Amino acid sequence: MRMFDRNAPFNDLPALPPVAEVETAAVLKKAITASRALAELKGMAERMPNQAMLIDSLVLQEARASSEIENILTTNDELFKAASDEALPASAEAKEVLRYRQALNHGFRQIKERPLATGLFIEVAQLIKETDFSVRRTPGTRIANARGETIYTPPEGEAVIRDKLRDLENFMHADDGLDVLVKMALVHYQFEAIHPFPDGNGRTGRILNILYLVDRGLLNLPVLYLSRYIIDHKPAYYEGLRRVTEEGAWGDWVLYMLDAVEQTSLRTRQQITDILALMETVRERVQREAPGLHATGRSKDLIEQIFRQPYCKIQFLERAGMGTRQTCSKYLRELERLGVLHGQKIGREVYFINQALFDLLTR
Repeated sequence: MRMFDRNAPFNDLPALPPVAEVETAAVLKKAITASRALAELKGMAERMPNQAMLIDSLVLQEARASSEIENILTTNDELFKAASDEALPASAEAKEVLRYRQALNHGFRQIKERPLATGLFIEVAQLIKETDFSVRRTPGTRIANARGETIYTPPEGEAVIRDKLRDLENFMHADDGLDVLVKMALVHYQFEAIHPFPDGNGRTGRILNILYLVDRGLLNLPVLYLSRYIIDHKPAYYEGLRRVTEEGAWGDWVLYMLDAVEQTSLRTRQQITDILALMETVRERVQREAPGLHATGRSKDLIEQIFRQPYCKIQFLERAGMGTRQTCSKYLRELERLGVLHGQKIGREVYFINQALFDLLTR
């Protein structure tokens, strides 16, 4: 490897796979435990009665955490309110977090129909930043630390960047026998090193992690969100990226990412287990304490609706075909009577808040 110069564009960033051996004994051992944890998460997610509910609630937390890494900060309360009604006033930060969710959902839908490739990377970045930019054309991009010192200068020149993205695509889809989780770690580094866009690279790269695992069949739903792990181990994340660039230290980087997958899978699996248990508790309570509501045959649909996200309103039930406004209001008021929900007037709307779900998602 050449002597690395932080101030010079890294136009000779090597293509993947690395020359160095990355599937060491330690990496393969860690890949086994990470793969097992991820498989258990996949199975647990498939147990959810309404999988859109899982995506709606967990994606929002990933969107918030991923944006927090970029110092885009919003409260959980503000975010859930904004997600429940686009007409409500919301901060620029909350709107940007919601665009992350939109970008992830767009990518998830698209990879069912088309390859995971540069065109889709561009669309994801455009949705995050709400702009029509494409691959960087203007020179002068650099990454600096808090003191303003340059720590990395990514490749520059549109042709160079597109060539490196094309190489990355080829590696992603190559049948080379490498473990998929190991490849995800390599792909994440490479995308961040290419740094192809004027803005939004970190968030696009984190969405790419999820889409790659779905694309390769390790997940059926986009429910593995590594951003919270990265926040909790942020110095090691940036140190790992730096050491790959400057020292070729692939082993430590891959181990970091495999641990992120394993720990996040275990945490998310427990979170889903707790949500399912909470839903069952509410179902039993409705059956026991609101037999009239249970007898309508709507209690299952109603419980799924109030677990899609913590803030619910009458209109959500109407849209789901659960009856007239008066009927839907009656259902929600009955759950409020039981203490399952509590009503709160925000603007001209009354929102029914599932506090127990809120606490599970944000603890």
